[in-house]
Amino acid sequence: MKNSNKGKIIGKDLLGLGLLFLFLILFLFSEQVSNSEQIESIPNALINVNTIFLSIVIEAIPFILLGVFISALIQMYVSEETIKRFLPKNAIVALVPAAMLGAIIPLCECAIVPVVRRLIKKGMPMHVGVVFLVAAPILNPVVFASTYFAFRNNPTILYSRMGLAFVLSIIIGAILYRLFKRSPNQLRHTANMSLASHHVHSEGIQPTQRNVSLFTRVRDMLYHAVDEFFMMGKYLILGAFIAALFQTFLDRSLLETIGSNEYSSTLVMMVFAYLLSLCSEADAFVASSFGNQFTDQSLVAFLVYGPMLDLKNTFMLFAFFKARFVIAFMITVTFVVFFSIMILFGWIL
Repeated sequence: MKNSNKGKIIGKDLLGLGLLFLFLILFLFSEQVSNSEQIESIPNALINVNTIFLSIVIEAIPFILLGVFISALIQMYVSEETIKRFLPKNAIVALVPAAMLGAIIPLCECAIVPVVRRLIKKGMPMHVGVVFLVAAPILNPVVFASTYFAFRNNPTILYSRMGLAFVLSIIIGAILYRLFKRSPNQLRHTANMSLASHHVHSEGIQPTQRNVSLFTRVRDMLYHAVDEFFMMGKYLILGAFIAALFQTFLDRSLLETIGSNEYSSTLVMMVFAYLLSLCSEADAFVASSFGNQFTDQSLVAFLVYGPMLDLKNTFMLFAFFKARFVIAFMITVTFVVFFSIMILFGWIL
């Protein structure tokens, strides 16, 4: 049975690597292909899918690497006792420092998933991890800077994005705390199957073992990071490929037509944010290109909703968390973001 599961995992990894290798070949030899006589036989849509897919993957991979190395460091050097010591005892009060932590760690919505998963496995409460999951991709300084430069003539969007991200992350965490208070463990046990081959390396060494050499610690950290990278990578590839298909074949003119109304435009931009699956460090520049067609509140919806939930990180969430939790998370994020933006721009601004 174990050999069968191992074979399935290896098969999925090889399929993901094969797809990535195929698209990289098309990317590296795109000039030769474009000069080839057979180029006319390749549909433009397929070339566009390839280009968008590679842009998403290449944009996300550096942040995935950053995320898995942070995850590896947490695994090797952060103990459960440390997390419990620094977290406030009160479940609701503990939500605030999680949102504040997101303001200093530059991780996008892809890279944050392995970090949050590792912190939860180390003892962080699920609802606190949720706050960090939705806050960090928006509140970090890199995103603040990119949003500032993209909307330097419209600071309302910048401050609305950052303020809403901070407040809504706490609200979302509190709602999910109430929903899963009696069953806080929502991690999927099968998420660790691909780590089994190096389980002895990544789990066997604790920070308290001072007799372990530096070389052994670094080696085990690298083992863990590699396993996490390949495990995350296959879901990134799948999500990026589907997002590329949506970007290529989605009729944007139809969506822009119904985007003049304040309610429908907000929903449309939230759908855009989910399907386009942009990295949060770059999405502000894409949002600014819609400035003439969509309202400010719909642009803020795009900038808040996308980093919290998009197509590619949905695959990662379903891979590492129980389906019931992910569905509740998706519904909560969608309703909280939509109605909060309606209230903010309709009644306050």
